[in-house]
Amino acid sequence: MFSREESKKLREEFWIAFGKSYPKKWILYNTKIKGLVFKFHFDVKKAMVIMDVETDDLEKRITLWEKVQSLKSIIESDEYLPEARFDDSYILENGKEVSRVFIEKSAVSIHNKNTWQETMVFLSETMLKFEDFFLDFKEVLNS
Repeated sequence: MFSREESKKLREEFWIAFGKSYPKKWILYNTKIKGLVFKFHFDVKKAMVIMDVETDDLEKRITLWEKVQSLKSIIESDEYLPEARFDDSYILENGKEVSRVFIEKSAVSIHNKNTWQETMVFLSETMLKFEDFFLDFKEVLNS
């Protein structure tokens, strides 16, 4: 087991190494669509690339989520993210409810440096596909 400090240090090392290995300016929170964000996640059990619809206005969240769902067959196409999973109601650690599209890679751990390289490749390749989808359909999502 790792102490809290050791775990924190490993997380910092991973994200610094990821940034150096993949020095791209990711879209992440800069979608220009209120409530639509992209996220990287890596913990002791899995890695994920996420697109969250997370606005405090439930009506706006539902409207934006319906637009995302209307593009579900496109998102799941071979051109983009055939392994995408959709969750209408996901509860974040802070208790906030969001709607989420995500791809998950299991059997990797931020505490195991032997899994870092494959995780970095997964995070980068998957986020690039999310961003390609977003850039191709931004107008639909923003209408």
